[in-house]
Formats: sequence, C-alpha cells, structure tokens
Amino acid sequence: MGTAALPHNRAVAGFVCNICGGKNSYSGEPFERETPSCGSCGSNLRTRALIAALSTELFGIQLSLADFPRVKSWRGLGTSDSRQYAKRLAEVFDYRNTFYDREPRFDLGKLDPGDPSQQPNQYDFILSSEVIEHVAPPIQEAFRNAWNLLKPNGVLVFTVPYRLTKPLEHFPDLHEYGLAEVGNRIVLVNRTRAGEIQVRDDLSFHRNGSEKALEMRIFSEEMLRSTLADAGFSSVKVHAGNYRPFGIVPAESWSLPITARKGPFACNVDAMRDVMEEWLNLRKRLAASTWYRIGRRLGLLRGDAG
Repeated sequence: MGTAALPHNRAVAGFVCNICGGKNSYSGEPFERETPSCGSCGSNLRTRALIAALSTELFGIQLSLADFPRVKSWRGLGTSDSRQYAKRLAEVFDYRNTFYDREPRFDLGKLDPGDPSQQPNQYDFILSSEVIEHVAPPIQEAFRNAWNLLKPNGVLVFTVPYRLTKPLEHFPDLHEYGLAEVGNRIVLVNRTRAGEIQVRDDLSFHRNGSEKALEMRIFSEEMLRSTLADAGFSSVKVHAGNYRPFGIVPAESWSLPITARKGPFACNVDAMRDVMEEWLNLRKRLAASTWYRIGRRLGLLRGDAG
C-alpha cells in the first residue's frame, strides 16, 4: 500500500478551480484545508483534492469536473456530498447523493437490507467527505459496508480529519444513546450493552450544512490503512502530492484524500461504449466549428473529424 502523489507541476501564476472552472490568482503559498480559496464557488483545498482523487481513480488523469466524460453506466453513491460537485456528478454518472438526516437517507454504519440500493456489488464508486468520523462505532462496520456495496472493481474515495499519531475513539462503549441540553451545554447519555449509564459533556461537533454533527473519533493514518485492509480493500492510497494548476497545494501532510479499491481498475464494455459515444459527439461538435474549418482550409489540421 503506497502513497499516490498527484502530478507535480512547476509554479504557475494562478489556478483553475477543478470544481467550477473559476480562474484564481495564486501567491504560491500552500492552502489551508478548510479555508475557501476559489473566488467563484468558494471551494477549499479539501473539496478540490477530493475531486482530483476521484478523477485520478476513474480516468487515470487530472480532469476538471466540467471535462468529466458522460459515463452513465458507472454508478456512484454520495454521502452528504456538497452541492458544489453533486449536481455535475449526477449529470455525467448514474449517481445518487444521500443524507444521514433527511431523504434519501443512508447510514454507512447500518445498511437497510430491504433497500434495493443498499444491496452488495451496486456501485463503481462511493464518495464521502467529512462523514465517516461521525459514524457511530464500531467503525469497522462502516468500511465493511462500503466494501460490500462496491462492485468488484469499485473504489471508495473519501476524506476524514486524521493525525499521524495515535487515534482516539471518543465513545468506545456507545450503544443506546441520545443528546440532551442541560443548562447551556449539550451532553451525551449512553446506556452500554452491560446496562451502565454514562454521561459525557466533553463533546466536539462539526458543522454539517445547517446542522452540527458529533465527532465520534479522531483517526490516524495507520488506523485508516489497517481498518481498510481488514475490511477487504486490496489497495489504499493517500493522495499526498501537489497539483498547482487546480490549486491543490496542501499546507499539512495529514487529513489528505484517501482512495481504497475493492479490486484493480477495469473498464467494462458499457463504460467503453459511453466514452466512445462521448468522443464521437465531441468530434462532431468540433467539425462544425468555424475554427476547425479554417484550420482545415489552411492545412493546419488533417483527417475527418466527422
């Protein structure tokens, strides 16, 4: 299991957001993970790096979202994905975004056996950003569920906050629990499997849209690698490198996008057909353009693009 570095480019004067296509000036300094840095859509380093990792796993190269080819035979599952990229993913893939707290509901930690969309071998990719750290323990179950949902050649692409030192599971005995407001503080009340009542007020919440989500754990990179391997994933990559043209220059060496493959990449016949149809449509549009006709007339282009 290695570390997959995104291609490294020489310094450029600016960057193009790979989510919205907006052009941005760039000082050359690394980006903080959560600070908005695209002047057009407000994307941050984390979301741009996530989409870059998805592009690398699906197409083998760095593409902006606008340049993703239409491959409707590829099925994807989103888990509370940002609207910044969810709409475009639905345009080019058979992709469905889900949510923990509203419809369409989906809980990676506890699958619904009666839901046809949650049966094994359903998805070519699962995308998850800043969600898995909020899944109730045992976290191993969430990664096993992701492995089961993926097709034999599928890939899990995700981000979570993690550190390079020892991990921390905040509530290892969590069983039957709820949150309550006491005075001006929120507390967690838990009944363990042994029947013991626990009350905790040292809680940490992350912002999830308009709601706040309880942090269940702090991962380490080593824990993530070992847990993914135990779940059955054949390869795990931490996308640690820079790609300056898309403004992917992380300031930290942790909490980077991670991809985990159920099996080696393989492009099936349906996907190849979709890509070829997309290419043929592109050639037809190119052939109809004024600049292409001028190029042919001047002898700068050869061949039949029709």
